[in-house]
Amino acid sequence: MKHPVKVFKFGGASLRDADSVKNVASILQGYKSDRLLIVVSAMGKTTDALEKVVAAHAGKTGEAYELLEGVKKAHYGICDQLFDKNDEVYAAVNDTFVEIEWILEEEPHDNYDYMYDQIVSVGELVSSKIVQAFLNKMNLPTQWLDARDVILTDDIFREGWVQWPETEARCEKVVLPMIEKGGFILTQGFIGSTQENFTTTLGREGSDYTAAIFSYLLDADSMTIWKDVPGVLTADPRLFDNVTKLDRLSYKEAIEMTYYGAKVIHPKTIKPLQNKSIPLYVKSFKDPDAEGTFISGEVEDHYPPMIAVEQNQALLQISTRDFSFVAEHHISYLFNFIAEMRIQVNMMQNTAISFVMCVNDIDDKVERFIEKIDDKFKVILDRGLELVTVRHYRDDLIESLHEGKIVMLEERLGNTVSMVMKKVPMMKRKI
Repeated sequence: MKHPVKVFKFGGASLRDADSVKNVASILQGYKSDRLLIVVSAMGKTTDALEKVVAAHAGKTGEAYELLEGVKKAHYGICDQLFDKNDEVYAAVNDTFVEIEWILEEEPHDNYDYMYDQIVSVGELVSSKIVQAFLNKMNLPTQWLDARDVILTDDIFREGWVQWPETEARCEKVVLPMIEKGGFILTQGFIGSTQENFTTTLGREGSDYTAAIFSYLLDADSMTIWKDVPGVLTADPRLFDNVTKLDRLSYKEAIEMTYYGAKVIHPKTIKPLQNKSIPLYVKSFKDPDAEGTFISGEVEDHYPPMIAVEQNQALLQISTRDFSFVAEHHISYLFNFIAEMRIQVNMMQNTAISFVMCVNDIDDKVERFIEKIDDKFKVILDRGLELVTVRHYRDDLIESLHEGKIVMLEERLGNTVSMVMKKVPMMKRKI
């Protein structure tokens, strides 16, 4: 039996300042009679700012406290516009930021990813406390839920993998009683916890995935992602002209496009929804009455060309040091490290003497991977590349995307073309 629950997700762009928080409350007024579980991200560019705090602390630059003060000042400034000076939300926000200050008082942790998760996760915690307090102030009764009490992950920091049976049991114990009380439930995206209660994160921009996890756990009627765009578009409007909105999209198309780098939805979001046939709406918080995009199991017969561009790619050409062929045991050896380090491989090809793969170039993962395999393999590394994927392509479109570019690697499979190319200037290209 389904619980009469809808799941909403509001990202950082929808919470970037006090007026944005007021707009979210205005949207939610229209759902006052519904049972909602609301997932929020950190406000604005808070995650980016906290990443700089982590880097400064790890590098012992002496700037960590100053950077943190900037983050705190921004949040207190938002509170000043939303609450009276004596509101208890100030104490709640201060107590949450203290968790970072405790970390900064100690020597940097040996495990950078562990330290990252403990610091960066505070952005979601603070955001959720501010939004929950404001919704209650606006007569929208809202309970605060710590997502870490529900979402259990393994102990791989920055890319925690959900432990589904335990998470389902926790949801039944913690969340269902909250639903029975009625009103809204508000929680954080992006974060979970280990069995030892250490905070983990689910991967950058992982709040969409959090909303999908809760949708699955609660057999939600639907899930809605509120964005600053009118819905799912055929390409990034910052890069291409003649972009159009897709009114309907199948799960399969959504999975393909997010896997290849379409930014409107996190790649892990669709599968939990598909497993229980939960429809997904992508709507604009700037125009909440507009139709948006509807994603479900229904199959459309025809789609226009859709383009996904994934920046910050690295191409690794790997060959053995003893001039032997790259055989199955070599590839198995490489993929053990790829899995261990949670490296996302976006394309790969192998020849007799080399194995080539295109990966997301995040932090120092590529350097650490090369160091691990250095005793057995030589690596030629190209960076600063982009992966361009076209679904339902036309030959003339592919030719236009090739123009003036060096194609490092290309793959065609069915109606999809993927190309690893030298990074191009950020100018708009016609579709």
